[in-house]
Amino acid sequence: MLILNIEERELFDEKTRTFSDIPTMKLELEHSLVSLSKWEEIWEIPFLNNVEKTNEQVRSYVECMLLTEDVPKEVLFALTAEHYNAINEYISAKRTATTFSNQTTPSRSSGEFVTAELIYYWLVALQIPFQPTETWHLNKLLTLVKIVNLKNTPPKKMSRSEIASRQRQLNAARRAKYGTSG
Repeated sequence: MLILNIEERELFDEKTRTFSDIPTMKLELEHSLVSLSKWEEIWEIPFLNNVEKTNEQVRSYVECMLLTEDVPKEVLFALTAEHYNAINEYISAKRTATTFSNQTTPSRSSGEFVTAELIYYWLVALQIPFQPTETWHLNKLLTLVKIVNLKNTPPKKMSRSEIASRQRQLNAARRAKYGTSG
């Protein structure tokens, strides 16, 4: 969870030509499958793609991430560049100690867009319960999906040449260890 502190200030709305007072607030935000699903329901496009988001779409995602209730819309316009930097850092954070030797994501290389529904499908297919995982940090959830998928994948069978090469290496190691020639 990310906590943002909003300082009290006065904002001017260009459209209505009026001033509004923004109270001091503490906003709690969560980058999760739930927030992703809410945003995609509104915009009907995949969030997890490389397409640049408009300011309105970014503000909308921040609103979908909100756990704090009854936040006036004007407060979202009071967010500063520092707030957005903190939000971007939070969204990009790994939020897990798990690392992979191969950092490629198979679903992206297949041309498939990752959407909330696809992630829910992965949870169902891999028998991962929705509760509490759908409220985890999204990167942590995707790491869990990847781990379960890797652990459920049978080991790759070695080809004949790989078996022969491995056997040659083992034989050479044994010959060196015992000082024999064959």
